[in-house]
Amino acid sequence: MTNIKSLMDREISLQDPSVLFLMFEAIGNKTVSIPAVQELFMDKNQKFDAIVAEWMFSELYAGIQAIYECPMIWFSTVDPHWMVLKLIDEIPNPAYIPDCLSSDIPPFSFWQRAKELFSMLFIQLLKYWATYDKEQQYYEEYIVPHIRDKSKPVPSLETLRYNASLMLGNSHPSMGGSMKLPQNYKPIGGYHIDTNVKPLPENLKNIMDNAKHGVIYFSMGSNLRSENFPKELKEGLVKMLGEFKQTVIWKFGEDLPNRPKNVHIVQWAPQPSILAHPNCVLFITHGGLLSTTEAIHFGVPIVGIPVFADQFTNIERAVNKGFAKKVTLSYTMTEELKKQVEAILSDPKYAAKAKELSLIYHDRPVSPGNELVHWVEHVIKTNGAPHLRSPALVVPWYQKLYLDLLAVILVVVLSIVYLLRKLYRRIFKKSIKNLGNKKNN
Repeated sequence: MTNIKSLMDREISLQDPSVLFLMFEAIGNKTVSIPAVQELFMDKNQKFDAIVAEWMFSELYAGIQAIYECPMIWFSTVDPHWMVLKLIDEIPNPAYIPDCLSSDIPPFSFWQRAKELFSMLFIQLLKYWATYDKEQQYYEEYIVPHIRDKSKPVPSLETLRYNASLMLGNSHPSMGGSMKLPQNYKPIGGYHIDTNVKPLPENLKNIMDNAKHGVIYFSMGSNLRSENFPKELKEGLVKMLGEFKQTVIWKFGEDLPNRPKNVHIVQWAPQPSILAHPNCVLFITHGGLLSTTEAIHFGVPIVGIPVFADQFTNIERAVNKGFAKKVTLSYTMTEELKKQVEAILSDPKYAAKAKELSLIYHDRPVSPGNELVHWVEHVIKTNGAPHLRSPALVVPWYQKLYLDLLAVILVVVLSIVYLLRKLYRRIFKKSIKNLGNKKNN
């Protein structure tokens, strides 16, 4: 559970890469070391057709494929970025591709390009020094013994990092940016949304059907619960939401005293079903990619209050695409939130843009869920889909930069210069000698 007070007091930053690396390195360690997982690894009768492992600032799970000798598929929960693309292809150009923790939107200014380049180099070094040795230690302690126990060769974790057959990405151009991608990166953003929207519970259906001025849906997700907000902020939000003529459905873990009549508290909310209702006019969200995807899927504009990692980027992109407003999490955010909600509700361009992006999102040859299933089955059928793998993984960095060709050109140029100088000296010396002989004569 995210500590709201620490975030609001700026005691911790969930955009700090060092915090994220250490957090997910510890999660990886816990995951592979728990008894249930160790028992699974020890079971010699257990077999898998493929392993799907989530990339979240750690590549430790890449080692599992060596136990079962089956294809591995990375799953990336955010828009494609250099930290994941380098595992299946090569690092993209930071001059126009932002880092996953960056809020910059291309095209970049000079200083933004410089910042993106520095950030990439810094994070690469930070990840190497902060996590590589620990991941290697966990690999050798919790995974390698099971590889040896099954009489299989033990590959290095460094090799396994880059041995994935495919990467499934929770992305789509309607939500993020358009960029060149390798053949084995497959965008399946929206795969989690059921194609058949489930009906609302009767109580919520009645509320939404009878909302004459529309419904504002407010949810901060499961990690950042609204009931953990400071008392003064909760009281301010309740008062502010009561001033709207719209009906408000607030996902909240407890009932609130003096709650206005237009504010309805629910401890559990069928989010897709609420967003799908034609009376839903606005979604106040933390900006997680699943939530922003659902907003685009159903064509609902958003006000984002980002808290964690990619949520800042998701909201910045949503603002840039024209269907969102951003609010900074703080003790005094009530007035700002009211202002941004009113801005969206009073201007139809935000709802229109959400509908436009929803059309782009839906205009695909197949649904993202079906595409996900197809590519996993394709990897299994083709023994790891080697035909999709990028040759960039086997080309050394100095060859990608043509440094070997540059070296050859330099050698040739220097050799020519040397020969010309030598030839010039010979001719010059001979000319001087002939001139001297003529003078003596």
